[in-house]
Amino acid sequence: MEKLLLIGIDTRSMLNSALKLDYEVYSTSYFSTSDTPIIKNQKIILKESDGESCGEFENQFDAKEILDISRDYIDEVDYIIPISGISPSDFSKNDRKKILGSVDVADIEDKYRFYKKIKDEFLTPATFSVSDIGEAIEINNSYPDIQFILKPLQGSGGYDVNLLDNDYDFEFNGKEFILQEYVSGINLSSSVLASKSEAKAITHSRLLTMNDFGNDSFIYVGNILPLTEKSIMGKVEKMDELIANMKDTSESLAEKFNLMGSNGVDYILNEKGLHVIEVNPRIQGTFECVEKAYGINMLEAHIKACHGEIIEIGNPKYYAYKKIVYSPTRMKYSQIDLDNIYDLPHTGSITEKDEPLLTIIDKSSDFEKLYEKVESASQIVDRAARINRLDA
Repeated sequence: MEKLLLIGIDTRSMLNSALKLDYEVYSTSYFSTSDTPIIKNQKIILKESDGESCGEFENQFDAKEILDISRDYIDEVDYIIPISGISPSDFSKNDRKKILGSVDVADIEDKYRFYKKIKDEFLTPATFSVSDIGEAIEINNSYPDIQFILKPLQGSGGYDVNLLDNDYDFEFNGKEFILQEYVSGINLSSSVLASKSEAKAITHSRLLTMNDFGNDSFIYVGNILPLTEKSIMGKVEKMDELIANMKDTSESLAEKFNLMGSNGVDYILNEKGLHVIEVNPRIQGTFECVEKAYGINMLEAHIKACHGEIIEIGNPKYYAYKKIVYSPTRMKYSQIDLDNIYDLPHTGSITEKDEPLLTIIDKSSDFEKLYEKVESASQIVDRAARINRLDA
């Protein structure tokens, strides 16, 4: 039996799918949710326990640490699937040969290089490379009619993305940033399956950030799919044309950057058109939504694409909605009686304020009922967090 390693921030969802396939599965992850399957070959960095804080993800996560403790697994397995938090570039040239997925990602993960590669072919926000906050403010002053954001040169999930103004006090602290034109509009995403010979956009989704829920933040919250006049949650004319545009653009980008397996393309739609924001050269956060809506094993689809076969997906049977709940307060977790919550903390462990608490995922053929159910669950989780708060 061939051996498969899943490696990244949180492997729970992919583990569930991998265990249905004919592989000996290995897993290395940062998070240790209580609903993560326990397998023989498994390493987890964050050891949750009663009364202990899970800490702050941004300050504690280190991709190198995951790779270091995975060294024996990497040597032993036949295949590796890096997921969120781990880049193919982190592996040695020899180990990259084992990767199932996109491998040559330098021109994608470096957002300035990505901008230079696509700016003459696709609508995309103006982007500048900056060495410090002074240079960013100087560029900002040269374009008085444009609002800019500062965002990390590399990274995903909307972390460390901030609107810029002349009073902005910010230190780069050794990190690299870009200055990018701020595009307001509707956040969208496409999921693409790609092999060496073809690329096929299989679904499109409404991408959600904290901004969509009235918070001044660009951090990723979730997705709703498939994309329809209802699920887009905004006034959009000619929906069919939008879907066709997303499909063509996503497939073109997949071919341009030689993507492999399951990959994502993020967009912002406004009155000026469909803006390409970034490509995510890995299995995306829509993973479980696609599985629920289309009734497929998304990991199997990814692996088959890497081996040259793009499976037939068919039409969605349901809407699916994923929403990450960030803790409104520092709290000690206790069981919440809901049937649609995942990525659950261990009972008694402490989640810090604004850290990811758990994920709500559900499906329904009725969009309004689905949205109402997920938002109701979100309110129940929020109340539970406040009841169990520790900073009162």
